[in-house]
Amino acid sequence: MAGKDRYNSRVPLTLNCTMKVFRFVRNKYFLATVAFVVWMLFFDHNNLFLHLDYRSTLNELKQSKEHFQQQIEKTSTELELMKKNPRWMEKVAREQYLMKKDGEDIYLIPEK
Repeated sequence: MAGKDRYNSRVPLTLNCTMKVFRFVRNKYFLATVAFVVWMLFFDHNNLFLHLDYRSTLNELKQSKEHFQQQIEKTSTELELMKKNPRWMEKVAREQYLMKKDGEDIYLIPEK
């Protein structure tokens, strides 16, 4: 009969659930955990927003590193070609630095 009284209680089921939740929220361990999480996410010197900012900066630096490594490879191969082939050196000097031999005229034609 005791079990039957439990189901026939006058307290509605939703109120009973809210009281359980309220008791859980008032628990000192729960409150301490919530305070700790809020402190770590928003107020600590390594908070969530700084962490996300550092991550985006790191990704940008990684992309920059890849770009510069490709640029170094390209430049080193070009340097090796210039050391081995004097015609290549002359081509680079004429095209990139607009150098000319004595008695030559340079005409620049812009590309469209």
